[in-house]
Amino acid sequence: MNRSNNRFKALAAFTLLGVIASACAAPQSQPAPSEPTAAPQQPAPSEPTAAPPAAEPFIFGMVIVGPVNDKGWNEAHFKGAQYVVEKLPNVKFEYVDKVNPADRPNVKGSQVADEMIAKGAKLIIFNSDDFKDDALETAKKHPNIVVIHASGDYAWKEGKNYKGQPNLGNLMSKMEPGWMIAGCASALGSENGKIGTVGPLINEETRRYASAAYLGARYCWENYKKRDPKELQFKITWIGFWFNIPGVTLDPTKVADDFYNSDFDVVMSAIDTPEAAIQGKKAAEAGKAVKYHHYSYKGGCEPAPDICLGVHYYNWGPGYLDIVKRVLDGTYTATWTWAEPDWSDLNNPDTSAFGYLKGKALGAENEKFLDEFIKGLGDGSIVLWKGPLNFQDGSVFLKEGEVATDQQIWYLPQLLEGMEGPSK
Repeated sequence: MNRSNNRFKALAAFTLLGVIASACAAPQSQPAPSEPTAAPQQPAPSEPTAAPPAAEPFIFGMVIVGPVNDKGWNEAHFKGAQYVVEKLPNVKFEYVDKVNPADRPNVKGSQVADEMIAKGAKLIIFNSDDFKDDALETAKKHPNIVVIHASGDYAWKEGKNYKGQPNLGNLMSKMEPGWMIAGCASALGSENGKIGTVGPLINEETRRYASAAYLGARYCWENYKKRDPKELQFKITWIGFWFNIPGVTLDPTKVADDFYNSDFDVVMSAIDTPEAAIQGKKAAEAGKAVKYHHYSYKGGCEPAPDICLGVHYYNWGPGYLDIVKRVLDGTYTATWTWAEPDWSDLNNPDTSAFGYLKGKALGAENEKFLDEFIKGLGDGSIVLWKGPLNFQDGSVFLKEGEVATDQQIWYLPQLLEGMEGPSK
């Protein structure tokens, strides 16, 4: 997910704050030397040779835009890095979180990376679109260090912003079908067809995510609930960042409350934090028939399980593991990876780039519909990025029968016709 916030960058100065915290895997222990066997009438054996010192650990570092315990995007990245440490011997993980102008107003991502590299890191991961220029700067400054930008398109040869920097790669989960599943579950769980979304900032990624959710909601509203698509009200309110920054963003607690108090019976979260869940629980306790859908973090239903429809979550572990292995064996080359889910086993932690967990509030009948929808997305019998589709301003996005290219989806310039909320 992109985490861009260009208007905040003017706030950043050039003094590095904070101490790098680290989560380390224990180095593999060396086998103890065997005891020498004394032979009769032979000279006493010499002292056993000491075991050679353990090899230096491979260190990889991560620059993290938000807190690692946010129950969202950042915690998912943190757990993905821990997965690597669990799978590989003698690998050490270091990180600095909350690298954003609100929490660390004098910190640049590239400075954090410089300090990690000075301490021995051979691979640096930036987990926010806000860091795209920091990632490029770091890659140019340290040509022998592999730099990964989680999201972004600087390594995409067919993209609009290709840089050709040989040690800079991109990794992103192909979460758009996950958003379609979320939209479908939200439509199945709604009685009145009023679905609200607490959105972050507006950019190409968030437009394509919100539009994917709308396409999933519209399909399931019409095909499974047998309701007129014109009855579906799908509205998004953007707060201005991925989590609340008092005095800078809209308050996501108030945005969620406004939806629940305006007869929206399902609220989807598209931010990193659980306000939709927390306020939904309060609304339900006050007697409102409401539900919510969480995003990004596997435990998203935990704050209010009785009213949770589901959660689509990132699984960064397999992608990061593949990168670290290739860096270790010297075969890594800069690539742009839009990682696919494992449709045969969507929640497999070792193979799928994203997962989906159904919530208690979905119900057995709707589960069957959702399973059918997921199967259709996986086998290609349901294709939602297909015309006729118009943009929000009425202009043509896809003609009748036309299927969107990766570039058309990635660089989506507007929301789709039928959605409420600004596109820019």
